[in-house]
Amino acid sequence: MTTDNQPPSGRPTPRPAPQPRLLLGSTEDILGAVPYLLGFHPAESLIVIGLEGEPPKGRLHLTVRWDLPLAAPGLGQIIPLFRKEGITQVVVIGYGPGPLVTPAVDVAIELFRQSDLTLVDALRVEDGRYWSYICSRTDCCPGDGTPYEQEANAIAAQAIVHGLVALPDRETLERSLDAVDGPARAAMREVTARVTEELHGRLTGCEDDEGFAAEFVADGMARVRGAIGAYASGGRLDDEQAARLGLDLAVIRIRDEAWTLITDDTDDAHLRLWQDLTRRLEPKFVPPAASLLGMAAWRQGDAALAGIALTRACEIDPDYSMANLLMHALRHLLPPHVLKERMPSPEELDQEMGSPTMAWLLPVIALLEESAIMAE
Repeated sequence: MTTDNQPPSGRPTPRPAPQPRLLLGSTEDILGAVPYLLGFHPAESLIVIGLEGEPPKGRLHLTVRWDLPLAAPGLGQIIPLFRKEGITQVVVIGYGPGPLVTPAVDVAIELFRQSDLTLVDALRVEDGRYWSYICSRTDCCPGDGTPYEQEANAIAAQAIVHGLVALPDRETLERSLDAVDGPARAAMREVTARVTEELHGRLTGCEDDEGFAAEFVADGMARVRGAIGAYASGGRLDDEQAARLGLDLAVIRIRDEAWTLITDDTDDAHLRLWQDLTRRLEPKFVPPAASLLGMAAWRQGDAALAGIALTRACEIDPDYSMANLLMHALRHLLPPHVLKERMPSPEELDQEMGSPTMAWLLPVIALLEESAIMAE
């Protein structure tokens, strides 16, 4: 599993599904694997790799990243997490110039040497070379560093075959969630205005509030399931379908239907669906989709993407409860199975929440009123 502690919040992301086996037999192999474990090439970062098993062998289980310089509380929570996850050995890697990296690595070395974990090595990496803080032998650890192949190595080839990606940097990953613009944005804005106006008219003329609410929720949950199926089969929602689903997700029961349907078998479809909607929906409709993307990414071990998605949701709506719940879990280094084991099934949600009422639609009504004001 992979965690990405990006200030101001730590973002742990355990990966419950089996990861591809990358055979790491040397320092160069470990350095070659790091970008694929994170999803991007790190810079000005501290990486701690946790291994299971007894030395000299070990199985990679956990990778954690911090920005440098370290922010409080720094490494404070890492030992309890590693013990809980059965980590027995660690490799510490700092990326960047010595004055930036060394203070953080010194803290890590001291922390791990005072623990019951075995510190295998502590490295600094810069400009295609690495230095060891542990090894003092000039024959294997020269003063000017040891060069290593950053791209065209066997580990990179293995990772690519297994479908792992290493983007140039974290900023590139952030841009992958940028909102669409140009003609695509104009088209989406036009369709959203039409869909919201249509729904506003239906609500205004509604004579059976409870019947309308029941129909809206049933249609929304059907659209959720249909959208997941479409992306699972390689399809994509058109603009009107996306806009209608964006409205649907404002209803907590419909959003939670999507949440409960994120499983090991459907993770990939959810990632594609919610990333697409996070980019295409008008901003005020984004928080539910971005939060669902955060959950799907967290489950798959993509800490960086999860954190970026949840930050996007919180920037638009700082009080959005799902995004804040997941961000809290990430900050406190909780693995995703903690929430997964507590998630009710759709049937249990029905029993707990009862029949739909017009009160369920109040978030939708608020969005419609905001849209009407903006249109005036």
